[in-house]
This record gives sequence, structure tokens and C-alpha cells, in this order.
Amino acid sequence: MAQNTTTATAKGRRTRELSPAEVNILGSYYSQTGEHSPVTGGIGTEELTDVTPTIIVNVPLDTVTNLNVNFGMDFYTSASSDQIDYNVSGASKSDTRTHLNVGISRRNNARRTIKGITIGGSTEYDYQSVSVGANWAIVSKDGNRELSLGALAFFDTWSRIYPIELRGKGQLLDEDKRQSYSLSATLSQVINRKMQAALSSDVVYQTGLLSTPFQRVYFADQELPDIERLPDTRYKYPVGLRLNYYTSDYLTMRFFYRFYTDSWGMTANTIELETSIKIGPFFSFYPFYRYHTQTAVDYFSPYKAHLSTEELYTSDYDLAGINSHKVGLGVRYSPLEGITHFGLPFSRNTTQFKSIEVRGGNYWRSDGLKAFIISADLGFTIPGNE
Repeated sequence: MAQNTTTATAKGRRTRELSPAEVNILGSYYSQTGEHSPVTGGIGTEELTDVTPTIIVNVPLDTVTNLNVNFGMDFYTSASSDQIDYNVSGASKSDTRTHLNVGISRRNNARRTIKGITIGGSTEYDYQSVSVGANWAIVSKDGNRELSLGALAFFDTWSRIYPIELRGKGQLLDEDKRQSYSLSATLSQVINRKMQAALSSDVVYQTGLLSTPFQRVYFADQELPDIERLPDTRYKYPVGLRLNYYTSDYLTMRFFYRFYTDSWGMTANTIELETSIKIGPFFSFYPFYRYHTQTAVDYFSPYKAHLSTEELYTSDYDLAGINSHKVGLGVRYSPLEGITHFGLPFSRNTTQFKSIEVRGGNYWRSDGLKAFIISADLGFTIPGNE
């Protein structure tokens, strides 16, 4: 009997030592306009709106094991999607994408390592995806250096929906699946009391159906369009550098640079600057700016610039040579004791409304596409059983 009492007491101590569960409720609204829709061969409206509610829950299962659940939905309307059937005067096409990712990680304090696995999936009207991944990280003895490695695989299936004028001609594509595999490595280093740096690199391999079945391509030498046709393999090689510089308790400078190249002939450079400014101990705001430039893939040409004798072709301006800018502002409020506290049904514990963050930005690029996005993040903590 005494042994059972001791065991119960030990279990009680372990329960009390658990960190609180963290819940983040996120939402965003995105709107864009443009005149280079790939659905209609590189011309026509690109009007689109997207609303994305998401909830992320991080739950400590014991003192070294964490469970992470990420569930979200995308509700979007797209004027160009309506024209897959060439109903130019129709209402905007709308659809919903749902995604769920679950991960579990375990920390080994003696070896200073963290191991984790993830599994996820998403679905929408013409596309389903399943993903699996694993990650591993090790921290140096002094805590100033961390090396993390990751592997991720996606297995996707398309419903091959063709433009209306090309239907009834059999399957234009033999493949309806795509696989993506990535290996990543990140080395983080505290350089001194004011500066931190992180160097990251990825290798991505994709195979299968890499074109979009309902995107048209028009030719200079024939009237009838064809669907977009791209290679069935692609390698991607991004490398990134991140620097954080703490000038004072009230000012932090953040810099990010990424170089990207791939086997389709695209080369890209991205620079992002962000300045976090604190007003008092709990309130901060951060203006940010992002510049991106890329070359076109080898298979891109605009509307009616391709020849029908070519084997591979696309008029998707996401794969064109473009420059883009993004400017915005974020605001965060996170008091030490939280914004407010409230109780939950069937629980004696008090939930803390910990923080709120709002971020907005304008985006525009050299092909005329313009977009606006605003997002919010509400942070909560829920204590474990005591």
C-alpha cells in the first residue's frame, strides 16, 4: 500500500512539473488582382481572395515529450478558376482546402538532442496530399550552437481536370501523382551577446505530375491551345542566411537572405529586413520589407509566344522572370501576466490569454500582380492538471 502511495505521489509531482499547453489561433485574409492568369494562357484576371483560419496546439505529454497539432482551412474564391470551363461571365469559383498535421517530439537532456516525427494531410476538390517527416537536433554544451536536420516527403494525387475545349480527347496526361522529397540542415550560432546567425540549406527532389492540368498554353502557329506541359522531375537548391542583431532592449534588427536555383533554369535571390521596436516592456511593432527577383524557367513564354513544335511549355507567370516587393507592419502586445484570464468548462484551471499579434502587408510585382494580406495570431496558455 505504501508503495502505491509513493508512486501516486511521484506521478503527481511529474504532472505538476508539466509546462502549460500552448494554443495559437491564427487567421488571415488575402486578396490579389492581376492580368496574367495561367488558366487562360497568361492573360485574363487573376482576382482571388483567401481566408485561412488555423489553430495550433502544443501539449506537453510529460517533461520531455511534446505533441503538436496544426489544423486549418482555406476558403478561397478565384475568378480564373471559373474559366476552366470557359464561362468567362460566370461567378468566381470557390473551394475549400483542409489540412491537418500532427507531430511528436522528445528531448534527451543528457545528450542535448531532440527527435521528432510528423504526419499530415490536406485535401481540396482536385488535389489530395499526405506527408511524413522526421527531424533531429543537437545543442552544444554551452547552449550557443544548434544543428538541426530534417527530412520530409509528400505524396500527392491530382484529379486531372482539363480545360473544357480539350476534354473528350482521352487522358492528355499519363500521370496523376506527384512525390516530393526534401532534406534540410540548419546551423544556428550565438556569435556574441548581441548577434545570432543561422545558416540553412535544403535539397528538394520532385517527380511525377509537376504541371497543372487545367492551365492553358496558346501558340503562335495554331488556334487550339494545349495544357501546360513541364518536365516530370525537378531539383531545387535553396540556401538561406539569417542574422539577428540586438542593438538594445528596445531595438532588434533582423536580416534574411536566400539564394535559390533549380534544374528548370530558375535562379532567385530574396532579401528581407525587419526592425523590431519595443515601446515599453510589453508592446512592440516591426516594419518589414522584402525584395525578390527571379529568372524565368527554360519553358516559359507569354501568351501566344510558344510554338506547337515545342515539347515543354508554360505561360504561368509564377515561373517567369519577375521582381517583387512586400512592405508591411506588425504589432505585438504580450504582457508578462497575460492580457486576461478566464475559465473553461469542466476545468478548474484558468486559461491565460497571453498575447495578440497583427501583421499586414502590401505585395506587388513587375508583371502587374498586386496583393494585400492581413493576419492575426492570438496566443493562449492552458495549465496542466495540478
